[in-house]
Parts: sequence; structure tokens; C-alpha cells
Amino acid sequence: MNPPPAFTDAAETWNRRYAGEDFLFGTEPNAWLRAHAGSLPSGGRILSVADGEGRNSVWLARQGFSVDAFDVADRAVEKARDFARRQGVSVNFAVADVDGFAWPEAAYDGVVAIFVQFADPPTRARLFERIVRSLKPGGVLVLQGYTPKQLDHGTGGPPLLSHLYTQEMLQAAFPELSVVTLRAYEAEIHEGQGHNGQSALIGLVARR
Repeated sequence: MNPPPAFTDAAETWNRRYAGEDFLFGTEPNAWLRAHAGSLPSGGRILSVADGEGRNSVWLARQGFSVDAFDVADRAVEKARDFARRQGVSVNFAVADVDGFAWPEAAYDGVVAIFVQFADPPTRARLFERIVRSLKPGGVLVLQGYTPKQLDHGTGGPPLLSHLYTQEMLQAAFPELSVVTLRAYEAEIHEGQGHNGQSALIGLVARR
């Protein structure tokens, strides 16, 4: 999920973007997550990072996972809780940012990080380090983001090169993890109004 560049209050920015009744990024799970959810330990405890309005966490709960999720925007979490209720599943939601979330150590069988490219490089380094610490031995990270080529498409994501991912950067960012899949590719995606059109994507699946 990706805010406009250069904002000083993340919660206010995201609450404004999530203010409407529609779901900014739709209600269907991310395609990379759907395709690689089989890599997550069946029935395991999963964390969905910067989960927004709940499209990914609720889908994971529907697959039988025990799911924790957080987002900085209380409006998003309110909508996510209502979405989970309407779908008949339980998700443990929290309103928090990367630094405010109570990251438990070696607690998760999987962490899902889908388009968390609001993070500038220092924030991203803290986020990635905490993701690794929170994974159990054998736990799996499923991550998707945009590559620098996305700047040519303009169909989602921040127009900031420093916030985008490359294969080399992701390989260097997770030295404690074993890469299962790492792929940069282009595809047309339709995730609500927020991510819509031909996109330059990168996906990672890695195991602690």
C-alpha cells in the first residue's frame, strides 16, 4: 500500500484515503499471495503487515490460518473488522505503525507484506529486521512490491525510487532467510482504484 510522496502524518494520510465506503484496494486478496499461500505452514499463525482494509488478512483467515494484522489507519482497521465479521472469520487487528506494533519474537509461522512501500529506507530496514525476528524457525515470508520500472507505468505505488524494490536489494535485505522464489515481472493488476493497470512487480517467498 502506498501513500503520496512527502507526507508528515501517515495515519492522517491513510485515514483520508480510506475514508470512503469503497475498498481502496478492493476486497480480493493479492494475486502473489493467493498463488504462494501454499508455502505458508497449514493452519499456522500469520501476520499481515500494513493490512489496510483487510483484503489479505480476511482471505488468509478464510483459508484456516490464525491471523494477526495491523495498520496505521484506524479507519482502515474499522473497515477491516467489519469485513471480517461479514465474512464470518476472526482476525486479531491492531492499530499501529511499524514502530508501534508489538512485534513478538519467533512467534509467526508466516509474515505477509504486500505493497508496504510507504516505508522509506530507514523505516524499511527496521520493518524487515522485525519481520525476520518475528518469524519462527522455518517460518515463511511472502512479500510483493513494485520495481523501479513502475515509475514508467504510474498505476500504483509511490513515485519515489528509494521506496521501490529490486532483486538485489531484497536478496541483501534478508540474509537470514533462504529464498524459495524471487521474481521480477510485469502483469496487469486490478486491485480496486489503488493498484490498477500494467505494473512492474516483484515477488519474494523466503524461509527462515
